[in-house]
Formats: sequence, C-alpha cells, structure tokens
Amino acid sequence: MSADRAAPTIVDVARAAGVSKSLVSLAIRGDVGVSDATRTRILAVADDLGYRSNVLARGLARGRTQVIGVLVSDLSNPYHADVVAGIESRALDAGLGTVIGHGRSRPEVLAARLDQILDLGVDGVIVVSAMLAAEALDAAATRRPLVMVGRPFTQPRRVSVVRNHDERGAALALDHLLSLGHRRIVHLASSRRAAASARRHAYGEAMTRADLPATTLWVDEGGTAALLAASGTPEGPTACFAGNDRTAAALLHDALDAGLDVPARLSIVGYDDAQIARQVRPGLTTVAQPREAIGREAARLLLSRIDGDRDTVEVTLEPSLTVRGTTAAPC
Repeated sequence: MSADRAAPTIVDVARAAGVSKSLVSLAIRGDVGVSDATRTRILAVADDLGYRSNVLARGLARGRTQVIGVLVSDLSNPYHADVVAGIESRALDAGLGTVIGHGRSRPEVLAARLDQILDLGVDGVIVVSAMLAAEALDAAATRRPLVMVGRPFTQPRRVSVVRNHDERGAALALDHLLSLGHRRIVHLASSRRAAASARRHAYGEAMTRADLPATTLWVDEGGTAALLAASGTPEGPTACFAGNDRTAAALLHDALDAGLDVPARLSIVGYDDAQIARQVRPGLTTVAQPREAIGREAARLLLSRIDGDRDTVEVTLEPSLTVRGTTAAPC
C-alpha cells in the first residue's frame, strides 16, 4: 500500500470478499455464526489488503478494551521485568493485551504515565511501584480497577496490593548466617523505601533475638568502603546482609577487587534472586522473591476486579532462600 493511500476499511474487506460488513466483523472478532472456511477466506482477504482491526476503538465502543495497563518504576530493574513477565503471562492466558508505561524511577513521571494509561481507556491498571503516593493511587482507582505490586507506606483505600513477605525473607537470610556461626553481621542498605525499611527492621529484630549488636551501613554514606575496611580487622564483620542483589553484587565486586576472600573472610547475602545473582562468581546467596508469581497474582486480582469484585485485599507471597557460593562458616 502506498504512503498516500488511505488505510483499507472493513467495507473494503467485505467488498473484496463478497460478503456483508457484519459477516466480516463477526469473522475478525472470532464470534460464532461464521464457518471455518468463510472465516479463513475473510481473514486472508483482510491480510492481503493490509487491513488492521482497531481493537482499542472497538473495545471503547463496547465499554471494554481487553487491554490492561502496567506502570513500572524502572524497567532496567530485573525484579520489575520479571514481575511484568508474570503479568503478561496471566493476561495472555485471559486473552488480554498489555500497555506498559515506564516511570523512570521519578514520581512525577510515574504520575504522568498513569494518567496517560488511564486516558487510553484500559480495563484496569497494575502499578509496579511504591513511589506513588497513596492519594494518587486511590484517585486513579476511582477511574479504573487498580492493583499495586509492592509495599506502600500507606495503604490506598480502593487498591488491592500484592507483595513479597519482606520480613520473612530477611529472617531467612539472618537465620542462614547465624546457623553458619556468624555473630558480627552488618546490614548494607541502599534504599529508604517501604520494602527496604521492612527488611532493615527485620534484620534488627533478628540480631536482637540473637542478643547481638545490629549495625546498618548506608551505601550513599560510604558504607561499602567502611564495611570492607572493617572486614580486614580481627573484630570486623564476617558477614553482610545486603538490602538487594544489586547492592550485594556491587559489594562482592569491590570485595574481590580489594583482595578480600569471599566467603572465607566475608559472607554476603542479597535479596531478590535477580539474574545478576546467578551471573556473578561466586554465585550470590540470596533471598528469592517469587517475582513472576507476584505478577500473575496481581493480574488475577485485577481481572477479578474488572469482572466486578470490589473487595480490597492484600496478598503476601512467601520468599525462599537460595544458597550459592557467597556464604560459608566464618574462618
């Protein structure tokens, strides 16, 4: 089709196939009332003409688009990418398309993208971010069904939430290190968001139960360098629980560059079980979040709300510990 030629319409398809416009519409929608042979012929004619059905416009006319929106803080974050994969898998099973908005880890961009997604008339939205205020999420939920993935500081009123059990995961990490015989365990933190705060709090509680001192070091305050310097002393830390795999992998890299033996001199546990945990050497011991399962559960909840269920629920999925090569008994 030349650039200046108008796009073919359903009328063009009907004329070329020698059938009525309504029969073409039935065939393209996959509705009953059209024989397999006729449907195949109509679809072949539509393909030859370059006809593309406007699914969004047709859905808006019926009040449903069969498309859901997904708003993500940071697509470069492996955790977010895996959650989105789970959402798309469940949506595909239900015959739904997805529209993805990327907030670039900036609250103002996230808010703008959320409005844009809602303006498309999607059937519902899943927000994979804890950066939006509860008020913004609640307002959006008055326009379309909305489900949030993550841990908000404040629970929105009309929004269902799916999250990982951050406290349980931190407890698993500390139980593992304590069972190996570590007693000087520090926490290396890089985020002050709700999920990270929950992990940090659980670390402190686990150390208190073990009657051990708790020490949190912050990456943005030179915590990594301080940790590595202290690890080379007789009374320095022998293990570190990092707030996420990115922080843990960076610590592993810096430790090896500094000539520190991991795990003989310093054991490291991360959180997420992101792809990087399997790529570094030695492989990273980490708390595994069921990321794709979280995405699928979020999509299931959203589909239920789209179908009329107005109950607001919070679903918490359990993490597990994956032991690899960065942890061992202290020397």
